[in-house]
Amino acid sequence: MALQPRLDLRQAQTLVMTPQLQQAIKLLQLSNMELTAFVEQELERNPMLERDERPAESFEDRVPAEQRRDAEAGVVVDAGAGGVAETPLDIDIDNSYDEGSPYEGPSYDPDTSLGSWDGAGSGGRSDFGGDERSIDETLSQSVSLRDHLVSQLDLDISAPSDRMVGMALIDSLDDAGWLAADLAEIADGLGTTIAHVEAVLARVQRFDPAGLFARSLKECLALQLVDRNRLDPAMQCMLDHLDLLARRDYAGLMRLCRVDAEDLQDMIAEIRALDPKPAVRFGGGAAEPVVPDVLVRSGPGNDSLDGAWIIELNPDTLPRVLLNNRYYARVSKAASREDKSFITETFQTASWLVKALDQRANTILKVSTEIIRQQNRFLEIGVGGLRPLILRDIAEAVDLHESTVSRVTSNKYISTPRGVFELKYFFTQAINAADGGNAHSAEAVRYRIKALIDAESPSAVLSDDTLVDILRKEGIDIARRTVAKYREGMKIPSSVQRRREKSVKSLLKTR
Repeated sequence: MALQPRLDLRQAQTLVMTPQLQQAIKLLQLSNMELTAFVEQELERNPMLERDERPAESFEDRVPAEQRRDAEAGVVVDAGAGGVAETPLDIDIDNSYDEGSPYEGPSYDPDTSLGSWDGAGSGGRSDFGGDERSIDETLSQSVSLRDHLVSQLDLDISAPSDRMVGMALIDSLDDAGWLAADLAEIADGLGTTIAHVEAVLARVQRFDPAGLFARSLKECLALQLVDRNRLDPAMQCMLDHLDLLARRDYAGLMRLCRVDAEDLQDMIAEIRALDPKPAVRFGGGAAEPVVPDVLVRSGPGNDSLDGAWIIELNPDTLPRVLLNNRYYARVSKAASREDKSFITETFQTASWLVKALDQRANTILKVSTEIIRQQNRFLEIGVGGLRPLILRDIAEAVDLHESTVSRVTSNKYISTPRGVFELKYFFTQAINAADGGNAHSAEAVRYRIKALIDAESPSAVLSDDTLVDILRKEGIDIARRTVAKYREGMKIPSSVQRRREKSVKSLLKTR
């Protein structure tokens, strides 16, 4: 066989990650604060963009034709908040977009338009401007107290229900770092027990900096002394009599604390070294509450559990920008050939940004609606109503890739009648049903185990085997080692330890 060179033509389909496509992907995973900062930069550098100053309409002001009702799920999707219409994800929204422009990338596709993005175009230059830095480098590098606490929450607490309570406690801190909300109100809002909230509070009170989540000056100082391993009986006695310290009744303190003058002086010096406002010392202010991206509320006349839920995007977090077509038409006529090239490029960049923002808003609304559809029992009865849910369930329901759903649910928050939660908190693992029925949420099972242990009496402490029997009678097929793992994950001691502790408490009460 003779060897000779030849030319062949082959036809193949490949996915090309254009710089514009990468920019759209990055926009999807940005938080609302990061997105706002990015859009502000584009408004400053791109003359073809202008801010939409028109006031956003409320849900009640819009006509029923702009609503989409899902009768099966009991969900009403508000398609009007922030100018987001109920349109396919790959549709062109502005006919001023020139298909013959220098951009020759693919049209929007629900999956291919939402991948990963490195934040730079060809040659390291951003397609949204001449800045060679990525979006991450343009954002503030300072860490707020809230972010500091949330990072500790993610590391220390794994149970979703405990994390929900922890987030509520973090958002309840005042300017000094003290807990401003009542525990009963938090428990009622989340549909859980006060004992559950108190247990999570005891765990977050160990977070850094010490002294946060205190409900009084005495508790704030005590938490810091515990952190320093200096809360001995004498120091506890001083904390119990801070009024004497304020009056400088040193003789009374020495008598009550049973210390001499030298020890008392050292104790007072330790107290003065503590910080009664740990939040101010950490970041110069209180942890700011998050602004939700999605709003969920009960529908009109929804007094029963099977009513509709209204879901809309928060207009306060949606960047509202428009293409300045009038300015583009005016300067294009008078510009030179070189200037026209620059004007066309900036106009297409602005057009792409507007389209990408609408794509982002539609995707968030679509994913959030499906999450509420599948987790509506949580809104009705609380943590016990969580059902098993994974990214694949949502991805298949809304016809998106799992990576897209993952980006949408990260750093996006939803405001519900039970509080503000990150979207990813609604994803829980499944526990099989004993009778072959619907599976149970792992978080709901953890919540049930904790409720059973909290309700046990000192004379009838529940062992892990007993908990397994009770749960199986309730239709939950669970192994003993799983019960033990969940119990240990919630920092609940074994039945032997609990029986010993309850016996000591009962003995102290009888004395």
